[in-house]
Parts: sequence; C-alpha cells; structure tokens
Amino acid sequence: MRFTISSRKFFLGVSSAALLGATATPALADHHGKKMTTAELNKMSATQSTDDAARDNSILQPWTGPYDGVPAWDKVKVSDFPAAFQTTMDRVKAEMVAVRDNPEPATFENFTVPMELVGNDANDLFSIWGVHSSNLSNEEVRKIQGEWLPKVSAFFNELTLDPKLLAKTKAVYDGRADAGLNAQQLRLVERNYEQLVRNGALLEGADKEKLIAINTELSKAFNEFSNKVLADEETYIYLTDEADLAGLPDSFIASIKAAAEGQGKEGWALKNTRSVMQPFLQNSTRRDLREKVYNAYINRGDNGDGNDTNAIIADILKLRADRAKLLGFKTHAHYRMADTMAQEPEAAMELMMKVWPAAVGRVKEEVADMQEVADAEGAAITIAPWDYRYYAEKVRKAKYDLDAAEIKPYFKLDNMVDAMFDAAGKLYGMTFTDNTGSVPIFDPEVRTFEVKRGDKLIGLFYLDNFAREGKRSGAWMTTYRSQHDLGGKNRYVLASNNNNFVKGGEGEPTLISLDDASTLFHEFGHALHYLNYDITYPGLSGTPRDFVEYPSQVNENWLLTRYVLDNYAKHAETGEPMPQELVDKINKSKTFNEGFSTVEYLSSAIVDMKLHNRTEPVTDPDAFERETLAEIGMPKEIVMRHRLPQFNHLFSSDAYSAGYYSYLWSETMDADTWAAFEEAGDVWDADTAERFRSIILSTANETDRKDAYRKFRGRDPEVKYILKKRGFPVPSESADAGSKNDATK
Repeated sequence: MRFTISSRKFFLGVSSAALLGATATPALADHHGKKMTTAELNKMSATQSTDDAARDNSILQPWTGPYDGVPAWDKVKVSDFPAAFQTTMDRVKAEMVAVRDNPEPATFENFTVPMELVGNDANDLFSIWGVHSSNLSNEEVRKIQGEWLPKVSAFFNELTLDPKLLAKTKAVYDGRADAGLNAQQLRLVERNYEQLVRNGALLEGADKEKLIAINTELSKAFNEFSNKVLADEETYIYLTDEADLAGLPDSFIASIKAAAEGQGKEGWALKNTRSVMQPFLQNSTRRDLREKVYNAYINRGDNGDGNDTNAIIADILKLRADRAKLLGFKTHAHYRMADTMAQEPEAAMELMMKVWPAAVGRVKEEVADMQEVADAEGAAITIAPWDYRYYAEKVRKAKYDLDAAEIKPYFKLDNMVDAMFDAAGKLYGMTFTDNTGSVPIFDPEVRTFEVKRGDKLIGLFYLDNFAREGKRSGAWMTTYRSQHDLGGKNRYVLASNNNNFVKGGEGEPTLISLDDASTLFHEFGHALHYLNYDITYPGLSGTPRDFVEYPSQVNENWLLTRYVLDNYAKHAETGEPMPQELVDKINKSKTFNEGFSTVEYLSSAIVDMKLHNRTEPVTDPDAFERETLAEIGMPKEIVMRHRLPQFNHLFSSDAYSAGYYSYLWSETMDADTWAAFEEAGDVWDADTAERFRSIILSTANETDRKDAYRKFRGRDPEVKYILKKRGFPVPSESADAGSKNDATK
C-alpha cells in the first residue's frame, strides 16, 4: 500500500532496536558545536581502517552536491553492493564498539548521543539499496538480495543483542532521573532501553542464538516471498483482437498498446497489477475477460506452481510464533503491538468490529443496486466479484449521473501534482520548485523539486510516478535522508514518493482515476510529514505503526475541495475547468461504494489480526483465509484487498504484520481531524493548519502520540466521524459517548 519504512528496515525486514536509529542520517562528529568526546574521537578513528575498501566503491562515495549531498544514482554499479554491505557492516561494528567501550561511565552525552549517530553509512547505503530492490529490481539485484539479506539481518541482530551495549544502555536508563535530561532526552533514553529489551537483549546463551537464527530465517523467507509475488506481477495477459477492447477508454488502450510495443509484441498487454486490473474491470464490457483478468490478479502467489507462496507463509508464521514465545509475548500480535497506540490486539479488533457490520450492510445495498441494473439490462447474471467494479460504475451513473470515464479527463497527472503542491503551500507555506536535471535521478521519468517553507530551504522531493518492469507494485513513500539536528548539520530532507500509474500513450497526457488521485495525495501526505520534521534526535523519528498513516490520510481530504477542483481539474483536451455540475455530482457521490472499499480493506485487516493473534501458528493459509472470512460474514461478491498469498504488507517484512488495522485506526483520527478543519469554518484555516503542523507533523515521536493528538484536538478522537465520513449510520450522541476514546485507548 502506501508507505514504506526507512530503507534499512525495509531491507532487513526486522524491527531493529534503537542501536542505529531508524532514520539516522550522515552527520558531522560535532554535537551542537561542542568539543568531541573521547568516544566520538575513538569512533572517528575506528572508521579509518575501512576507507581503503570504500575508496573505489561506487555506492560508498560521500554524497556531494546541493542539499548537503545527494545520492549519485547515475554512478551506482549494482555489482558493488556486496562489497558495500561488507564494508559498511565493518564500519558500523567499529563505530559501535568504539562508543560502547569508552572506559568512562555511560552518560547521555558520552553514550546515548554518539550512539544516535552510529550507522550513518548504513542509512546511506540502504537508501540506495532500497531504490534498487523496490524501483529497479532485476535478476542481479534479486540474487544479491537473496545472498546478502540474511547476512545483514544476522549482523544487525547480533549488534542489537550485544550484552555490553545493553549494560551501557541500562546504566543511562537507571540514572535517568538524576541526569538533568529534558523531556525529549528522557523519552529517548527510556525508549532505547525498552526497545532493546523488547527485541531480546536480555536473552542469553542458546536463547540468544535461537533468536538470531529465527530472524535470519525470517529475512530469507521475506525475500523469497517478495520475489515470488513480483514474478507473478510481471506476467501479462495479451489481447490480440480489437473486440477484446470493448468498453475500454482510449487513454487506457493507448497505455496497454505501449506496454505491448515495449515488449516487441503485437496487440495489447495487460500487466498483472492493480493499476491495470482496476480500470479494466471498471470499463470492459467483456465479462469473460473481466473474469480472466480478475482471477489472474487475485491468484498471485496462489497457483500451485513455482511462485506459490503458501508454504513460505506457513514458515513465516511458525518463525514468528516461536520468536514471540522466546521474547515472552503471548502472540506475534502482542509482540508487534507493544509499541503502538492500540497496544493490545483486542483494542484494534474492537475498533474494526464497530465498523465491520455497517460496512457489510452497505455492501448488501450496493449489490442489490447492481443486480437491479444487471436484471434491467437482461444480463441474466448474478453479480460476481469480477462484476462489482463494472456494475458499480453503472449504478454511479444511474444514481448520480456520474460516469468515471467522464471524470478521468479532468484528472491529468501533471495538474494533480501541481494541485498537491499548491495545497501544501496554502496550508503550510511550502513551495515546490521543479529542478529536474539539476541532481542525479535513478530513472529518466523521475522528477525532482526543491522544497522551501517561506524562505527556509527544507530539502529535495523525488517523484517516481510510473509503473515499469522491476518496480514493485503499489505506492509508497520513503526518505533517503530524514531531518534531525543532532550533529549540527544535515537538516535537509531527501523525500521520495513512488507510484505505479500507467503512463499515457505516445504523445498523450497521463490521465488518472479519482482513486489514483487520492493515492497521489495520500503518499504526498507522508512526504509532508517528514518534510515538516523539526526534531533533534533521530531515535525519536519513527512513529508508531498505527500513527504512520494518519498524516497521509488527512492529506487526502483536500483533493475534493472546491479550490482544488476549480483550479486544477481541467479537461486534458480542452483545458476547460471541471464544470460546477460535475463538481456537484462528485461531492454528492463522495460516500458512493464505501461498502466495497471498506469491506475490501477491513477484511484484510481482520484476517491479519486473527492470523497473528494466536499461540498456534496457522499451517494452511488458504484454508484459514476461507474459514475466517466465512466466520465474519464476508460478502461473496468481494475479495480481500490483499489475499494472504500476495499480502506483501504482512510477509515481505514484519512492518505491517498484526498492523494492517493501522489504516482504520489512523483514519479514525483523520476523520476527527477533518472535523476540526470543518468546525473552523474553512478547511484551509491557517490557525488549524499551523496547529496540525506544529503539534502533529513537526514533532515526529518526540512526545507520546496520544498526548499529541489530545493537545491538537483537546480530546481523544471520536469514532462517529469515520462512520459519518463513510456514509454509514452514526450512533446517537448518548450511545456514542461511551466510545469516544476508543481510537486511542
């Protein structure tokens, strides 16, 4: 889906403790201009021995140029990655040991601060690696990934579990009350120790070796799962008869024609990804082909062939259960949720099950409406999953006189990019100036933008919008370097949005759907979060999983405001702004098909939680999926947004495992936040926007996120607003009063 954690974590697929800081960035060895400590001098000396190995490596060269240096994508040689991994691990180990073995008693200044800066080389390296494994993957990259991911995983796990590191961390933790620390420093010290303990630092002997072995095996399994799903996504359905194109928009036909030509084939090529599947199912009048495209998509990783992932999933679930038990947690869900806003699986399930019945009820209404249309047309069918999107568009037209094909010409990608930049300017005083060509890029289609807030330079924004071979599916945001003030420099953010839009045909503009435009604004919301950071310590950069999606989901709201539609929704051919009549239709249909979108997502989240909130691991993922969906009353006309055999969020890393609920958790805060803007009388209200920026966006994880939300809103979020936003029945005020705080309990 729409977001990835830092490159290092994405590569490892494990939750690292505070040892290296999730978004640690290159920094000078000078802490706020102070004289360097003995530990910092030792660390600097320790890295000298690896300089010779790095000198000729294309990946390990210092980042140079503007913005405190940028990645030299044009100089990268993939064959240099193995040596870069080994050299970087050697450097990190030397830096850590130098700080760890400082003979002086451990303090915040001589231990915690220099440890925050350990691993800068690793973050640079894994930023470059993350692009090659996610945006530029090929056989050479996958081979290196298969060989080196387990080695790197084992290396960082061994560092995390180092007993001397734990002893020094605990010494600072034990003395924190008398150390004169400010609130952020105290939070950092406490989180450092708690994260080490939660991730097994207290284990000894055979148990420690077992944990390292489990995490190493998991890294192998994550890599294998990802590669198998990607292999299925790189398959195509080829169309050779013009009759197969019935109902498809000209812009879509041009794009799939270009895809076939790119492979030297005649006809039209349908890649097995959501960005192709969705518009095909919405528009194609050929029911047989809709069924074929649908089945190819939902069965990725589940075809009983060499790319089948079910056995890998079972292995991952067993390893996760063993690890949770070893670490003293009841289940993997309890382990993963220990550092979240929800904290317990039961809290997440409670929220999901408050929304689920209303969503299922709405699906029944939607299916009845679609069946009525099909019957009136004499189609002689019963609505099936491959019919849902197609007939939903017919219902939309009948109910609201609104046709998705009528909307799409007004959503020109370039215009929507301008719109999201303008919205950021109105809300946060930010400007984005296109400077493509002034810095290296990793693909000719990538654009870059210099970012300022007022007169202050913030950093650089990379935009990689288009699908291509070797690029994983979905959409995500990442940073190649995040903001922090520790070290006295390197405050410029290098942020990146990555989408998989289907490029328009030769000479044609790229038109995107309303859903694609929402994705564009969503991912940009992640970027705005990081671009607005104003923190000191990198260890307080990453936010809880169930908070991560909150800023991005809030940003989606401005897409359908009158200002954006009036100024940027202009017809691709005529340049005329979207007529008010069409704007009104869109606004009236905002909650249309919310049953489908909610059930599609929420079923995936519920299955995820039930899959991981159990002591005995599931051995037959397919059977578990079927049985769980039957148990919760999944409508037969809908399939999970991500079926288990292709659920990258769960099985390409630990990132969203027992955490897919977080989108709903975040959206509960999002809906409540949007209500705050509406209550201000103007959704562009400057005071509300500044409070949101300064309290929520800029602070990262410097304060407890529940407390931050309460400071912004004056209370906990109320569930009624998400029900209202989705057009579901809202409980009465008296009934709702007892559940006002559910989203942050």
